[in-house]
Amino acid sequence: MFLKPGMQVPVSQLIRGINLQSGNDACVAMADFAAGSQDAFVGLMNSYVNALGLKNTHFQTVHGLDADGQYSSARDMALIGQALIRDVPNEYSIYKEKEFTFNGIRQLNRNGLLWDNSLNVDGIKTGHTDKAGYNLVASATEGQMRLISAVMGGRTFKGREAESKKLLTWGFRFFETVNPLKVGKEFASEPVWFGDSDRASLGVDKDVYLTIPRGRMKDLKASYVLNSSELHAPLQKNQVVGTINFQLDGKTIEQRPLVVLQEIPEGNFFGKIIDYIKLMFHHWFG
Repeated sequence: MFLKPGMQVPVSQLIRGINLQSGNDACVAMADFAAGSQDAFVGLMNSYVNALGLKNTHFQTVHGLDADGQYSSARDMALIGQALIRDVPNEYSIYKEKEFTFNGIRQLNRNGLLWDNSLNVDGIKTGHTDKAGYNLVASATEGQMRLISAVMGGRTFKGREAESKKLLTWGFRFFETVNPLKVGKEFASEPVWFGDSDRASLGVDKDVYLTIPRGRMKDLKASYVLNSSELHAPLQKNQVVGTINFQLDGKTIEQRPLVVLQEIPEGNFFGKIIDYIKLMFHHWFG
């Protein structure tokens, strides 16, 4: 970003300098501002990847320049990108900006795929060092489908873009995103004890979208498990009572919370007494 000592820079501009231009000076300034020092910020970075469950990433610097003991993998980089898109969508919207101007200097986003009209690319991040080569974690959308590619160790910046485009094009051609379960639609029902209704409709609180090999929707299976063996009123709308497992070829590919679709208040005194007696017999005799 061509920062100078003592310069006052808005955080929004530092973010653009980091994300669009890979500004090392912007990384250092942001680290000092956010954590007090570069070492402290590196600690935050490593805590973050640990919280994501990533095992093949360790940071030593805030800017990513070559350093002993610093490493990552294509998969981990893709998962960090996925977390960024999922958890901070407002900040992620910056990554598709093609240029920004700071201190009278116009700077272009280094992700050349943003100019490729054959793909709807909206991020994510480029990188280059002598040891690591040319790297690019890219993401593109097609309808409800989003794909993330990770290319590491490329020989040229054009090469990393070409390989990323191959991966994304292949993914959109041979995979599809399906919507097997919509919000508010009953997936299952279970008995309820001590409520003013004897059964609860169960489903999801958000539409479920799954990316699977194209044409395999008919092979997708779903099952569920409850958190406890019995449902007792009162039950709140969208209260989580279990987990839905989506399976393909015998493998669980996604899990979603199983929630109560409609509130179920407690029943009246006599109804609860009857349920109590029924439940005792149920426990005794199965």
